[in-house]
Order: sequence, then C-alpha cells, then structure tokens
Amino acid sequence: MDWHPLRLTTPVKQHVFGGRAIAERLGRTGLPDGPIAETWEVSDVDGDASTVLDGPLAGRTLRHLMAEHAEELLGPHPRPGPRFPLLTKFIDGSRPLPVHLHADDATARRLEGEPHGKTEAWHVLDAAPGATALVGVHPGVDRDSLHRALLAQDFDAVMRRLPVRAGQTVYVPGGTLHSFGPGTLVYEIEQTSDIQQHAMRSHMEDGSPVPDREWHTNLARLLDEWRPEPRPEFHPGLSIPLDDGVARTVLCAGPHFALERWTAGTGTPLVHTFSTARIVTNAGSPVTVTSGSWTGPLDRARTLLLPAALGEVRVQGPADVLVGYVPDLHRDIRAPLLAAGHGPAAVAALGEGLDPR
Repeated sequence: MDWHPLRLTTPVKQHVFGGRAIAERLGRTGLPDGPIAETWEVSDVDGDASTVLDGPLAGRTLRHLMAEHAEELLGPHPRPGPRFPLLTKFIDGSRPLPVHLHADDATARRLEGEPHGKTEAWHVLDAAPGATALVGVHPGVDRDSLHRALLAQDFDAVMRRLPVRAGQTVYVPGGTLHSFGPGTLVYEIEQTSDIQQHAMRSHMEDGSPVPDREWHTNLARLLDEWRPEPRPEFHPGLSIPLDDGVARTVLCAGPHFALERWTAGTGTPLVHTFSTARIVTNAGSPVTVTSGSWTGPLDRARTLLLPAALGEVRVQGPADVLVGYVPDLHRDIRAPLLAAGHGPAAVAALGEGLDPR
C-alpha cells in the first residue's frame, strides 16, 4: 500500500464545562453550535473511534487498521492490543471539569475488567490569569479524610491547587484525583480508555443531578481506584537544539506516551524521522506537510496521524506542532536529553520510567 498521512474524523463532546475556546481561540472550524468541551483528535475508544476521511483507506476505522495493518501503522514493535494505543484531545475548561480520576493499569484490570487504565498529560495552550488546577492530594490525606471531603464537596481541603500557565505541561498518572478550569484550554494525550470515576453531584454531560445512591456508589468506586502517592507538577519541558531555527521540546514522557512541541522558522524546514506512529497536531499557523509521496496542508488545530511505514515527515515553517507517540524511553527521551546537557533529575521529572536507576 502507498501509505500517506491520515486525516481522521474527530468526535465532539458538548459537556457542560465547555465553551467556545476551541473555535474562537484556536480557530477550529466545522464545530457545532453551543458549548464544545472536547474534540477527540485521534481516538480508538469503543463507540467513539476515528475514521479515515480520504484516500484509499477512507471509511476505515482505526480499529480496522490495527487489525489489518498494525505493523505498518505502529512499526515492528510488540502490539499493545486490538486498540490504537493513544488518545489525543483538545479540551476547553471554560468551566471547571469534574473532580475525577482514571484507574491505573493494574486497577483497571482488577476492578474495571479493562486491559489497561488511563494515564494522561495536559499541555496548556491558553489559561486565564489566575487559572488553577487540582492535581493529587496533600501529604497525609488518607481514605477516610478524602471521603469526608468528597461528601462535603470540599476539594481544597484535601487536594493540591496548582497555578496554570500557557506553555506548561503536567503528567498525571492513573489513579490521581484531578480537575482543571475555569479558563483553561489544553491539549491532552493519554492511553486509549474512557474509564473514569467522578466525585460530583451532577453529570458532566448535561449538568443533571446524580441521584444519592448513584453518587455514593461513585464515591466508593473512586476511593477503591484512588492512588494517594502521585503529586504531579507543571513544568515547561526540556529543549534539544536542532538545526538553525528548529527547536524540539520534550513536554512529557512515560511508558505509555511522549509529547513534544517542535517549532521552526521560515529558513529551515522541520524534518523528523520516526519508526513508530506519530500524531502531529498543528498548534500554530497553517503549514504544509510532506510525508512519503503526499504533500498537503495542515490547518491550525487540526491533526494528522502518520503511520510508521512513512518513516519521515517534513513541515515547512514557520511551524509550531505537537508530536505524540509511544516512545522508547532511553533512545527517544533520556539519551538525547542527557546529551543536550539536562540533568537526570530534570529528565526523570518529565513523567514516569525515566529514573536513572
């Protein structure tokens, strides 16, 4: 097959915490009227799978491509299962997101009957002055004290409230209680999963009240899946100088995914070689992308999925793109960052699995 970059359908979620930031601040077109909470840029979640929009694979879902062309799509690496391993989204927290968590891998298998959980990371694209996020709990918070705070809906009594600034990223391991907003626009990368446990008295989809019995059941399940240890921090990422005018910044990394932000001026194009699938999302002005025999435009706030079979992509600047993938942590992350002069502790702080031990 003559592989080319894949344009995909993007499921839209109109939850009550959303607004119009994805359209108005990012310039995304083609969205329905009303609040837009999320656009799922690349998804293989059951019931919300992306479908190829054009070319010889038009109409095929990511699940079909995984079944029929896993090696060409992901590369010659162990196959993680029937689903494409990455889920990426734009999320508009015009209002606060519900306080919630996603199970980690072991808990998802034990309690949810799912093959894995959901670790995620948020890269902040825009944040209002004074914007904050709730990420993890204070030291010393135990199950009983957390339960009392959830019953009172007094989240600040137990959770860490962190300042949020555009350009920063936080890596959120599965099992971490979290929320962000209002006034926060993020790009999110995560494991392919939609399992979650909420602490709220209303449904995030439409704001309708959660009946008491259902709410207490939700809290019990959340407490069973909660991990008290993670206390993630926002950080600006670590840069690796490349060609003249081209910069690579590693925003986060762990065993499940890495996210990078690449920029280039007008003089030197951004050229990136790869052996695993790459998700390329445009965070800047429209650019021209060339990969294999294919050349085409990529508008702002739009995404291309690059199959591993392509091997290389060229983006003509000025460019500002986000690149997500499943990394080899030593080859792709630790070794180049250490060679660029970053210390082991700074590299380890990007996520999980990067400790020099």
